[in-house]
Formats: sequence, C-alpha cells, structure tokens
Amino acid sequence: MDLRGQQNIPADWETVWKALNDPEILKACIPGCEELTRISDTEMAAVAAIRVGPVSARFRGTVTISDLDPPNGYTISGEGQGGVAGFARGSATVRLDPVQDGTLLHYDAAAEIGGKLSQLGARLIDATARKLAAAFFEKFEAEIRARQQPSAPPAPPVPPAAPADRPADVPAQAKGASRWSLVAAAVLGGAIVLIWLQYFGHPAAGAPTGLHLVSAEFFMAVQLVMAGLLGYLLGLRR
Repeated sequence: MDLRGQQNIPADWETVWKALNDPEILKACIPGCEELTRISDTEMAAVAAIRVGPVSARFRGTVTISDLDPPNGYTISGEGQGGVAGFARGSATVRLDPVQDGTLLHYDAAAEIGGKLSQLGARLIDATARKLAAAFFEKFEAEIRARQQPSAPPAPPVPPAAPADRPADVPAQAKGASRWSLVAAAVLGGAIVLIWLQYFGHPAAGAPTGLHLVSAEFFMAVQLVMAGLLGYLLGLRR
C-alpha cells in the first residue's frame, strides 16, 4: 500500500521541524497512540490501538528515524505486532519546504500488513490509511496553532494584607477632635462647679451662702482659668 500527499502547515520551517521530532506532540497527533517514548535520539517505543473495519488491534513496536536532514526532512519507519490481528510495517519520507504562508510538508509512505488484517481487502485498508493520515495532520496543525498562541500576562501581585491586630492610624482630624472634647469637658465642669457653689452651697449657720463662701480673689482666679480654657477651645476649632 502506497500513500502520498502534502499538507500546508501555518508555521515556520523550524517550528514544524521541531514538532515532527517532539514525542509529546506526535503522541497527541497519531490516532490511537497510547504510548510514545524516546529510547534514543533516533528511536522511540510505541503502542497504538487501531481499528480497521471490524478488526481492532493494539500494536506494540518501535519507530526509527533515519536520513536526517534538519530542518528539511527525514525518513521514519516502524514495525508493530498486533497479536492475532497480524502485523504492520512501513516507512515514510518527509520533506519540508518553506512557503509564503507557512511550511509545505510532503510525505511519501509505503506500508505492508499481514495476518487477519490482510484479509479485509485493499480498498478498506487504503480508505482507513487515508482517514488516519488526515486525522494526524488535522491534529498536528491544531497542536502547532495552540503552541504558537501568546500566553496570558501574569496577574499583578497582590499586596500583603495588614495584620488583624495592627491598630489603625488615627487621622489628624480625630486627634484634634479628641483634644477638643477634653477641653470642652473641662470648661463644662468648671461652669457646673460655679453654678453649684452659687445655688446649692450649704454654709454653716450665720455664714454667707453660695459664692460668698470663697474670697473674691479665688473667684477671679477661677474665671481667668475658664477664660483661658475657652480661648484654647476656640483656637482648636479654628
């Protein structure tokens, strides 16, 4: 069975060449591939489950790369055993040509099958091979497109949160309001004391009442203190 064709890949020459030599990409693109492990620079172990008509088989074998001509192309060959379903062996020559909108991949493959698979008829086998080749190149192109998309920019760093037990800074307005409250309380307290002495003093019998209990000098001193506190209070307000 012979299979020839070409596929336009929307990527540069070097990118396509690297993808053709990347086991991870090849495993994702080969239909039914379950394992593809590099043994050496030119050899890989493979396991693939394939269905051809009514026959399903799991092939185990090796894939060898030869005639390396980077980044122009190579020859890839392999052989696998599928148990009672039979065997498959084949090779393909791959050549890359740069074109205006990407890279043109040419392939020329030949394959041989035996056992139960060989009894299915050439037409069914040929149709299955073409279907598998089309699925490979569709997935191969999608993989390259996905890897060429720019990654999302990293999220901006989040500043560390302040410790829960850290006291909040007191604004200057709050400090001013606190001092205002203290002075206001002092003035109010002084006024209450004077009012109480004026109206609710209880002197001894025969003694004058109210503010007459204290000397005029003391009363004037209290007034001066209250006037000073009131002035300081008005200064804070401004």
